[in-house]
Amino acid sequence: MEDNSTFNKLRDYINGHIIGQDRLVNRLMIALLADGHLLVEGAPGLAKTRAIRILSQGLQGDFQRVQFTPDLLPADITGTEVFNSQDSSFSFQHGPLFHNLILADEINRAPAKVQSALLEAMAEHQVSVAGTTHSLPEPFLVMATQNPIEQEGTYHLPEAQLDRFLMHVTVDYPSLSDEKNILHLGRREAMHQLVVGEKKQKYVLSQKHLKKAKKAVLSIHMAANIEQYLLQLVMSTRKPENYSKSLGKTILYGASPRATLALDRCARAHAWLAGKDYVGPEDVQNVVHDVMRHRLILSFEAEAEGRTVDSVIDELLTHVAVP
Repeated sequence: MEDNSTFNKLRDYINGHIIGQDRLVNRLMIALLADGHLLVEGAPGLAKTRAIRILSQGLQGDFQRVQFTPDLLPADITGTEVFNSQDSSFSFQHGPLFHNLILADEINRAPAKVQSALLEAMAEHQVSVAGTTHSLPEPFLVMATQNPIEQEGTYHLPEAQLDRFLMHVTVDYPSLSDEKNILHLGRREAMHQLVVGEKKQKYVLSQKHLKKAKKAVLSIHMAANIEQYLLQLVMSTRKPENYSKSLGKTILYGASPRATLALDRCARAHAWLAGKDYVGPEDVQNVVHDVMRHRLILSFEAEAEGRTVDSVIDELLTHVAVP
């Protein structure tokens, strides 16, 4: 089985450039291993863009940032057919989606057609233009961001489309000590940019190592009782009244089978990154909030009471027996 030493080097490389966002870095690594995509929500300036850009520098692949705006069209991200007047033919011009790592910045600012085009590409790893299907490069990872503090002029992401994301990660402000380290890092980088002739950092993780790591994650051992625990957590969102009367009035719609698959892949990846050769209940618990956060729809009564999805997931964890 492939060990995680190369991934540890990649994580160390990212953490050398990103301070105070260990959880976001860990979720990016899990998404890489689980072939999924991230929806990241947080205030501006919390290193969301920087995190995936630094990841692209440590990974054998290319990176593209797309700023989503209300006037964006689907062809602006997928590409379009271009007419060649010399031979009266059409040729396909690739859009920004044809890169390994995509940052869809402020995805909720784009209209529904653009969001749909992106989410289709995420699910199928391909785009169709003028009746022709074009495969996207592998690996293909999209990190979409949302700004929670500025909602004017935004388009709400439908719940059915949110289900396409592997995880919904919330990013918070760094601590005082981390903020001090960020200040010092910024000064060093500003000085570094003034030095001429600095060598560019060579990638740490090759695509060959990434493929081996994905196979290792899928092969990691998950005992039958842990699998049952995972399934019970998902089922508790669909039949919450079987676990608690209060939960029965709280959850309107539960998690889909995609949540089951995502929870399985993420728990395996989390265990493997921790250097384990088996999945424990703590691995499932560590990722369950990010996997479920965007997949549960609360009732009107729960929202009126000020309940949050995270608090509901916390309650579910208390009612499902841990093996």
